[in-house]
Order: sequence, then C-alpha cells, then structure tokens
Amino acid sequence: MDEVKNTNSSEDKSFNDERNRFTGMPGFTVVWFGQLVSLLGTTMTGFALTIWAWQITGKVTALALVAFFSFGPTVILSPIAGALVDRWNRKTIMIMTDLIAGIMTIIVLTLYITGKLQIWHLFITGAITGAFQAFQFPAYSAAITMMLPKKHYTRASGMLSLADSASVIAAPILAGILLKFIGIAGVMTIDILTFIFAIGALLMVYIPQPPKTEAGQKGKGSIWRESLYGFEYILQRPSLLGLQLVFFASNFMATIAYTVLAPMILARTGNNSVILGSVWSTSGVGGVLGALLLSIWGGPKQRVHGVLLGMVGSSLLGMVLMGAGHNLPIWMIASFFASFFLPIINGSNQGIWQAKVAPDVQGRVFAVRRLIAQITAPVAMLIAGPLADYVFEPAMSNNSTLALSFGWLVGTDKGSGMSLMFIIFGLLGALVGLGSYTFKAIREAEDLLPDHDVGGSRDD
Repeated sequence: MDEVKNTNSSEDKSFNDERNRFTGMPGFTVVWFGQLVSLLGTTMTGFALTIWAWQITGKVTALALVAFFSFGPTVILSPIAGALVDRWNRKTIMIMTDLIAGIMTIIVLTLYITGKLQIWHLFITGAITGAFQAFQFPAYSAAITMMLPKKHYTRASGMLSLADSASVIAAPILAGILLKFIGIAGVMTIDILTFIFAIGALLMVYIPQPPKTEAGQKGKGSIWRESLYGFEYILQRPSLLGLQLVFFASNFMATIAYTVLAPMILARTGNNSVILGSVWSTSGVGGVLGALLLSIWGGPKQRVHGVLLGMVGSSLLGMVLMGAGHNLPIWMIASFFASFFLPIINGSNQGIWQAKVAPDVQGRVFAVRRLIAQITAPVAMLIAGPLADYVFEPAMSNNSTLALSFGWLVGTDKGSGMSLMFIIFGLLGALVGLGSYTFKAIREAEDLLPDHDVGGSRDD
C-alpha cells in the first residue's frame, strides 16, 4: 500500500543503507535459511544432551525440569517482550536472541569439556536462553508481516514449519553419527557455528518497521501499560480469545504426553538412541510434508478448519497411536502424523492473526497470544515427570486396577505407564478440537473479525 511506502520514505537517512539489502520474499528467504541452519545445530545439541541427561539420571522428572526451565521463562516473559518488540527494531532483537543462545551453548560446552557439567547447569542456561527467546517469536512474526504481502502469510508459516521439521529430520541422524566421532563437545561446537551463520543472514536483510495505526497509538504508554495492552486487545475480540483458549487446552494435553516421549522410547528399547533418533527423524518427515503441503496449497479457505480438524488428526493419529504402539514401525507412523498436522494447525492460526491484527501492535498482541496458548505447557512439564515416575509407571508394573484394565493395550513392562499417558491425553486433545466447533466465536472467527488494512500488502 502507498501508506507503507510513504512511511518508509520518511525514515531517517541513516536507514538508506539498509534498503540496499534483501527485503520482501528474497529477504524473508535469507532469514529463513539462516534460522534453518541454526535450528539444525540447536536440535542436534538438544538430542545429544537429552541422551546424556537420561543416562546420568534415569528419571523422567529430570528431563521434564530441563524442558520446564528452558520453556517457562519464554512464556512468562512474553507480554513484556512483546511490548519491547513494538518499541525496538525487530531485526536487532532477532540478532540479540541468537547471540545469547550461542553464548549459553558456549558455557555448557566449557562445563562439559572441563568435566563439571551437571544437570542443574542445564536448568540455568536453559532459563536464560528461554528468557531471551521470549522476544524471538513476536519479533519474527511481526517482521514477516512487514516483509511480505498478506497472500503469503500462510505460505511463510508453512516455510517456518518446514525449517522446524527439516531440522528434526536431519538433527538426530547427524547427531547420532557425529556423537561417535566428535562427541557431545563437537556437536555443541557445530551448534555455535550455526548461530553465527544465522546472525550473518539477518545482517544481509532489510526489515521495515511498521507504520503507525490507531490501534498502536491507543496502546502507547508505560512499558507496563503496553505489556497489558495485548490482553486488552484480545479480550475485546472474543474470537481471538476463543482461538487461543483452544490452544491453551490442547497444548496442556500434548505437552504432558510429549514430555515423556524420549524416556518412554528409551525405557521400552533399553536406551536405544538409534530408535529414538528414528522416531524423531520421522516426526521431521511428517512436518516437512505437512509444511510443503501448506506452502503449496496455502491452507483451507476457512483457516479455522485447519486449526480444529488438524488438532483432531494430530491427537488421534499421533498421540493415541504413539501410546498404543509397541515397536518402531508404529512409533514412526504415529510420529509422522503427529507432526504432519502441526504446520497446518499453526500456519492456519498464524494466517488468521496476521490478517486480523494491526502490524504495529503485533509484537504485544502476539506475545500475549503466545502466553495464553502456552502458559499451560510449563505446568504440564512439571506434572508429566511425577505422573510418569510416581503414578503411571508404578501402577502399570503391578497388579493394580489400571494394569488389569489397560495392560492388554500397552503392556506392563517398563515404559507402559508412559504409553498409557499418551493414549489418555491424546483422546482428550481430540475432544478439544471437536468440542470447539460448538462455539460460534471460534467456528466463525474469520467472518466475525475484520482484516487490518495496513502493512504487508505489497507484491514484492
């Protein structure tokens, strides 16, 4: 739109050099590729450290706490991070988050090399990384809105999902091979190099700042006021709130299940990292194909169907089947379908929000959106470990009512309790998706909410 171009032309001349850099779809592609490489390194390190942590502790709770401390700060700090994203330069924020993540990996690497690494070190470094990652999602999402026209929003989400899934395919395979030759230290060294690559990619692009809108001016004030504005914006729009409450419930179910995925497979296979890596990689294949489908197709005309029906498919064909499986082929099929639907779910939801929320408040609104959707995930992580270690695993290993009722389905050997958790919470997740159709505010969200009319409407 002319409004966006006029706003850009009034910027200070110090920004002129930026315009000689990549922008639009080429710019997004450069950033996307940099993040893909970085994700590959991060996922390899995560895979290696997961096996290390399980071998030295043998407890699901320990792995769950690593996940909690890494993810909890991201969710809790989201509103403040979103307000600051709308105040600051989005490109600078993305560089900062990559830099901090790289520094934390250097610290873990140093502790490992010196023989001093302990499980609680991962809690601290994970929490610091997670705190800065709170800025990454709103900055990245808001940057995409300004770099691309609306018609490419869903496809961009598909490409982001493709990057996530591609890293999941390659990382376990590469990590499994590299661990034999260069060990955990070598894997983390590669991770550090990928962070540098991602920062270099960001330096090559120009990311426009958004024009001012009435919604943005209304939300201005103190940092506290701006942090709360995202809540106000969403609460005034029942359809947006309803959509995120669907994720609020669904993420609780899914997080409890997938927190115990690695220990369940390791327990049922005698710590076979090759089988675990195969399941992880198959998950990536499903995500890649789902992301490719979304990138080519663009998603359903009514995106809400992509959200709700995708949740049903992921819950039944992913979580329930994963719990009912006893061997690698079934786990791989379940892992495939669990991830195949995720790009469709997230891409459809992202397309709705990017089209309905004014660009200059997307940092704040998207941060609160993430808080609402994912605040249950840290709670689920804290619950999942004790549920597995002290409730379901002991119950399925003796002649309890639970074992007598479900032993025919999941068995009674080590890991069977965690398998049952997958089935129970998978069924509940499917009910969330189907039950949401009974609410008009959710079912007709796209008709009830008007599109914003600024930003991202260019064809470059």
